[in-house]
Amino acid sequence: MKIVLVGPVYPYKGGISHYTCLMCRALRMRHEVVMVSFKMQYPRILFKKEQRDYQNRNFEIKDTQFLINTANPFNWMRSARRINRMNADVVVFQWWHPYFAPCYYFLSRLICRSKIMFVCHNVFPHERFPLDRLLCKMVLGQGDYFVTQSQSDQRDLIRIKPDARNIVTPHPTYNAFKMQNLSQEAARTSLGADVNVPMILFFGFVREYKGLKYLLKAMPIIIKEFPGLQLWVVGDFGDNRSEYTEIITEEGIENNIELVEGYIPDKEVERYFAAADLVVLPYISATQSGIIQIAYGFEKPVLVTDVGGLPDVVRDGETGYVVKSASASAIAEGVIRFFRSGLQVNWTENIRKLSDDFSWETMVERIEGKLWCEI
Repeated sequence: MKIVLVGPVYPYKGGISHYTCLMCRALRMRHEVVMVSFKMQYPRILFKKEQRDYQNRNFEIKDTQFLINTANPFNWMRSARRINRMNADVVVFQWWHPYFAPCYYFLSRLICRSKIMFVCHNVFPHERFPLDRLLCKMVLGQGDYFVTQSQSDQRDLIRIKPDARNIVTPHPTYNAFKMQNLSQEAARTSLGADVNVPMILFFGFVREYKGLKYLLKAMPIIIKEFPGLQLWVVGDFGDNRSEYTEIITEEGIENNIELVEGYIPDKEVERYFAAADLVVLPYISATQSGIIQIAYGFEKPVLVTDVGGLPDVVRDGETGYVVKSASASAIAEGVIRFFRSGLQVNWTENIRKLSDDFSWETMVERIEGKLWCEI
């Protein structure tokens, strides 16, 4: 088929950009794909930080057409005309936030020669706001096909579009960050980390729903069992850094915490995951998470909470642990259990066994078999 794929790609930063790139490459193995991205993704007034990262071209998609200005209605009309002239069978939109609702709504209404599919990273935004349900319903109501990546997101989709033609397929693995094949010892040496102590990792944007506070409050319990354990918190704190540093001081865990603040360039991601023993996602709400799939790409086990779609992709006791959310004691118990297990569980082998289930090729095959078979 001929497919137009709409979403951010290199040089745009972030997980959705990485996802779109890898999806484009997987689709191009079997179909003709035109990659359409943004000439302007977010206006500066809404997103003041740098939106692009030119340092790593591993995620570059050649021949990308940077057409869409998300804040310019005249541009939407021009872009829709360009897409119509491509005569695609399907136009695939990446959907993750209602900011894109006006742009995507008009584009999908003006595209008249193709079916419309939405890949829903989240049906509703993580951080809800007034009118978000209306905006999501308005846009997703234009879709012919849908991909959701967790049962919870599928339920949200059905609430606003009961007749949605949808498949649930797990978030595929991000294996493109493994650029140097670093050993754990080499990764820790590059970070200046102790090679002989347990190390756990929290990675990504620090937001309230990600529950970092509960992990920090779990640390005193963990340290009693493993005094040398180090927690690396790697990511952008936004404007809430002081809330977390106050907890660190109050709990007296300064010597066991390493903060690496700010956006981590793609080429630097490997060091942190390769260095870690366990990747921890203490979320208090979620649909799915690319962090799990980055960890799996490095064959690292994960500890997640029992929210959203996180338990769907973790085999408890085999590829990681699932614990109760919003509970410092449950998180502490899970981390302690992991390090006490020692070599009793072959985490790497168990993660490898799931590689086909989480491959991009498998996702494409599921979409073809369940959604596009009639086109």
